[in-house]
Amino acid sequence: MKKALPEYDFQPATLKVLEDSPKKLFINNEWVAAQSGETFETLNPATGAPLAAAALAGAADVDAAVAAAQAAFPAWGSSIAAERAEKLFKLADLIDQHADMLAELETLDNGKPIRVARRGDLPYVTKHLRYQAGWADKIEGSTVPVTFPNQFVYTRREPLGVVAAIIPWNFPLLMAIWKLGPALAAGNTLILKPAEQTPLSALYLADLIREAGFPPGVVNILTGPGEPTGAALAAHPGIAKVAFTGSTAVGAKIMAAAAASNLKRVSLELGGKSPNVIFADADMASAVRGAQWAVFSTAGQECVAGTRLFVERAAYDQVVDGLKQNVEKMVVDHGFAEKVHVGPLISQAQMERVQGYIDQGQQAGAEIVAGGGRVGEQGYFLQPTIFAYQDDTLKLVQEEIFGPVVAVTAFDSEDELIARANDTQYGLAAGVWTRDVGKAHRYAHAVQAGTVWINGYGMIDPAAPFGGYKMSGFGREMGKEAIDLYTQVKTVWVNTQ
Repeated sequence: MKKALPEYDFQPATLKVLEDSPKKLFINNEWVAAQSGETFETLNPATGAPLAAAALAGAADVDAAVAAAQAAFPAWGSSIAAERAEKLFKLADLIDQHADMLAELETLDNGKPIRVARRGDLPYVTKHLRYQAGWADKIEGSTVPVTFPNQFVYTRREPLGVVAAIIPWNFPLLMAIWKLGPALAAGNTLILKPAEQTPLSALYLADLIREAGFPPGVVNILTGPGEPTGAALAAHPGIAKVAFTGSTAVGAKIMAAAAASNLKRVSLELGGKSPNVIFADADMASAVRGAQWAVFSTAGQECVAGTRLFVERAAYDQVVDGLKQNVEKMVVDHGFAEKVHVGPLISQAQMERVQGYIDQGQQAGAEIVAGGGRVGEQGYFLQPTIFAYQDDTLKLVQEEIFGPVVAVTAFDSEDELIARANDTQYGLAAGVWTRDVGKAHRYAHAVQAGTVWINGYGMIDPAAPFGGYKMSGFGREMGKEAIDLYTQVKTVWVNTQ
C-alpha cells in the first residue's frame, strides 16, 4: 500500500482534517451530506495514494445551495458596504492565523513545494482579499449630463445576485479568493466549487467564513467534478453569473450552458501558450533564470507559463546551454522534501497527457535538450523538459501542455518575432527581456496578450487587472475591473419639475 503522507511534522489540525474525511457540503452555514449520499476520493499526487474523501454534489445539492444564496441575497446585497468589508477583513485575519495549516493542505492536495504554498500562495491570498475588501465602500455611480431639460440622471452599480465560482487545482485557495473577494465586496452571494482534485483548503475555508460572521447562505461550497456539479451550476437558471478559471474547452461548455439557461453572465480565465522572448542585448543571467522559472514553477501547471521561448539567434546557443545547466540542477520531489524545486503533476491522467506531448514532439522532429522522462515509480513526477524546435505548427508549440515542458526556438527580426508570437489561439500573457526600452515597448504593444512582463515574469498584484485575449478568455480579475465583473449598471432618470 502506498503511503498517503510523506514523512513530515504536520500541524495537528491538518491531520484532523484528513481524519474527519469524508467531508460534507457547506450550504447555508451548515455541513450537510450530499443528497445522493455519494462521495469521491482525492489522491495525494506525490504518492498516488488516497488522501481524503469529499461529498459529491449533484443537481439537487446545487438547487439547495442556490436557494440558500437567493434567500441571503436581499439582505447581503443591500447591507452597509463597510460591514461587508469588515467581514472580509476578518476573514483575511483568520486565514493568516491558519496559514501554516492551509499551506500544508495546499501542498498535500496539489503537490507544490510547501515553501511556495507558505511564502507565495498564502500571503497573496490575504493580500488579494484585503485589497478587494477595500473596494466594498468605494463602488460608485455617477451623474450624467443629458440633453433633456429638467432631468437629473444618475447611475448605480448594483450586485448581480447569486454568483457561481468554479476554480482550478493549480492555486486552489488563491483562485477561490480571486473570485470570492470582489463578488462579496460588491454584495453578491456566492457558490464556490473547488476543483475535485483539490477541495481541502476550500472546505477548511468554510469554517473560517462562518467564524468571520458571514450570514447563512452568503457563501456556499460544493465539492464535485465538472459532471455533474459544475455542469449543474453553469446551467442553473437561478445563478446570475459564472466565473470560471480553467481550460478553454471547459470554458466553451460553460458559455454554451449559460446561453441555453438564462443568458447568465460569464467571465473566463482560460488557457495560455505564452511567448517569452529573450533579445541578444538582455541581461543573460537574469533572462535565463527568468525563463527557467517562467515555465517550471508549479511544475509548469500555470496558465501563464512561458512555454514558448523565443531567443534572438545571436544569443540562442548561450540561452539554451544556460537553461539546460540550470534545469539539470533542479530537484524533483514531493512538496515536503527538504530541498525541492519541482513537485508532482496533479494526477495520473495529467502526467500521461504531458508525457504524450513529449513523445509527440520527439516523433515530430523536435529535439529534447534536457529531461523528457518520468521520475520514480510512485506519484506523478516528470523531469523538467526542454525542447529545441523550428516548426511552429507542432502540437508541442500550439497546444497548452500544462506541465514542465518548454519549447525553445530562434528568431532573426522583430517582425518575424511578432508574427510568430501571435500565431496562437491563446493570448493570456507574454514576456520580453531586453535592455532596449523602445524594443521592449514595441513588443509589449504588438503582442496579443492580456499581461506583458518586461525584464521579469509572472508577477501578479491585486491592483493590476489580469485576463486574456482571444481564446484565453475575457473579463479582468483584480483591480477595479474585478468589481466591474460582479456588478451591473442601473440608470435612474428623475424629473425635477
